[in-house]
Parts: sequence; structure tokens; C-alpha cells
Amino acid sequence: MGTSMQRAALVGLVAFASAALGQNPTDAQLKKGREVYQNWCWNCHGSGAGKPGSEALRAKYKDARPADLEQRTDLAPVVIKTFVRKGVSIMPIFRKTEISDSDLDALAAYLTQNTKAKSAN
Repeated sequence: MGTSMQRAALVGLVAFASAALGQNPTDAQLKKGREVYQNWCWNCHGSGAGKPGSEALRAKYKDARPADLEQRTDLAPVVIKTFVRKGVSIMPIFRKTEISDSDLDALAAYLTQNTKAKSAN
């Protein structure tokens, strides 16, 4: 199995496990997660033109997955947290002084709510 196939299998497994074992977020946590997304993420990952993160994801997935993170149904909290803390491609790292651990938990809950809804169906 090639490296990209192994990575895809791992991400799929993590998404499944996270959805199956994840806790239901509170309305307050989802609201906070949306605020964190709007403040830190939307400028690159929102919908519309001129969003470099969304444009990069659109090119990478060739429209097989939504480019706008709020529309995704395959995200896992651990992946979101890793990308936020370690960066990926042109995405910078975000320190705990920028996005606290509790804000990152809220962001992960917000961005995975569609994943959890999909797995419940």
C-alpha cells in the first residue's frame, strides 16, 4: 500500500472512530467554534473567491469533496487539531496563545458536526 493510500486509510479510520466515539457538543461549544472559525479560518477556508485554503482544497480534491470546511462531512477532530497546531502546506501554525485548547476543541466540534450527522444516518 502506497503512502498516500495509507494516509487516506488512516484519515478514514480516524474520522470513523471520532464520529463513533465523539461526544455531542453543546450549543455553546458549537457557537464558540463558529466564532473561532469566523475569526481565524474563514478568510482562507470560507466560501467564495479569494480564499486560498479553499482554492487549494478544490484543486487537491478536484471538487470530489467540498472546498469550504463548513460543508465537509469527512473531517475528524484529531486531523483539524493537528493541522491547526502544526500547519500544512501553506497553512501556518496557530499557537495556544492565538487559539486556546478549549477554542480548538470548540472549532473541531463545529467543523465535525456534519461528519457526526452523516454517520448518524
